Amino acid sequence: MRHKFLFYSLLGCLLCSCESEDLEDWRIYKPNGKAASEKELSAGISTIFSSAPDAYDTQSSWVTGELEDRFNKGDHLYDDARGVDNVDGGGLGPLYAGYSCGSCHKSTGRTTPAIASGGSGSGFSSMLIYITRKTGGYFPDYGRVLHDQSIYGTKPEGRVKITTTTERYTFPDGEEYELMTPHYEIVEWYADSIPVSDLRISVRQPLRHVGMGQMMALDLDLLQKIAAQSNYPEYGISGRLNYVTEKGKKVIGVSGNKAQHQDLTVELGFSSDLGVTNDRYPHEVGEGQSNMMGFAMSGAQISTEDMENVDLYMHAVGVPARRDVDDPVVLKGEQLFYEAKCHLCHVTTLKTRPRGAVLLNNTELPQLGNQIIHPYSDYLLHDMGVELGDDYPSGLANGNEWRTTPLWGLGLQETVNGHSYFLHDGRARNLTEAIMWHGGEGAASRTLFSRMTKDEREALIKFLQSL
Repeated sequence: MRHKFLFYSLLGCLLCSCESEDLEDWRIYKPNGKAASEKELSAGISTIFSSAPDAYDTQSSWVTGELEDRFNKGDHLYDDARGVDNVDGGGLGPLYAGYSCGSCHKSTGRTTPAIASGGSGSGFSSMLIYITRKTGGYFPDYGRVLHDQSIYGTKPEGRVKITTTTERYTFPDGEEYELMTPHYEIVEWYADSIPVSDLRISVRQPLRHVGMGQMMALDLDLLQKIAAQSNYPEYGISGRLNYVTEKGKKVIGVSGNKAQHQDLTVELGFSSDLGVTNDRYPHEVGEGQSNMMGFAMSGAQISTEDMENVDLYMHAVGVPARRDVDDPVVLKGEQLFYEAKCHLCHVTTLKTRPRGAVLLNNTELPQLGNQIIHPYSDYLLHDMGVELGDDYPSGLANGNEWRTTPLWGLGLQETVNGHSYFLHDGRARNLTEAIMWHGGEGAASRTLFSRMTKDEREALIKFLQSL
């Protein structure tokens, strides 16, 4: 209890240290004209009141005027399929994974993961496939990511075949559940096959792009203090920050499955995921491969201005408000969320820094500053056990460590994207399975959840679905 008390005392002091404001100035009204309650406001002024299929893809209310024009341009660049020519909207490939950001992040969410279809798709694959030697380092004919799609005239670097096995388990009260384990195999290598004995594969499904602007505006001093206090030996929990070196600087990582990036990786996404060159990444993916001979290298295929509009779009989409906050079952589920110690990693309340966020070409977004937000994440690394490990280090993160996934918007994924696959590789087919996959530092919460009655487990799940 001492650690819990210290954590909440610290967090409370930090969050209350902001300047006092007239509460009326911060009041946000719902479409029915009623003022929103604090519980409903997931992301301060960026909260939107929608539970429709476009709930991840609606601009925040502060996006007006020139920002709105740029937001709409970024929205189109994010969603529109790119062609193979080198004019505006072109530049796809020759090697790529998806034909647009939206092909993998449907409606700014998560396209149905490849585990549901057995591997590489036709035209795009909603996954990233990281490959390295088991001893570390990359293979001569391949980069860090295997590109399983290509335009006419080239071959994909390889294709992924996903098979699964399932095991049945029983909760102490007798209810049964299953866990599905994926198994990965690379087939149709464009060059010589790489022996399995020397191959390490990590498959990552797309993340929901919900709350990206708030994430990039996080008060990093607060995160450092939370990391210093994130030590709960009675539950086996000890979170830490990831530090990464990008753009010549060593910085705190917050973005990505392992907090392995300092920003939203727009330039990297266009280069590696779509094969679209830009000023930061001017070389074609796969340049130098025999597969690429005969393709002219044409310089930047998307401008920095356009990429910043995509960056703005991702920063400025609204975060869905919480729903059913006064429902008795949801309230019970919220209590059980705390009793299961989920909140020790999925921290409910954080704060953004006064300055707000800065886009990739230095446009400032002060609108994202000084906001109290509820991402349900500490953005720290936690060891989740060998069952979820991928043996793929990123920055300081080892193979078993993953950044705590923010939960805001979680309950609308099925509405927006039409599926309920969760975790980094989509192996969990529902929220119960996601919880029961928690090992390592998540094992205490998994055990506490499993010991609940069926009604209690369902109440906790209903609370998660309200986020």
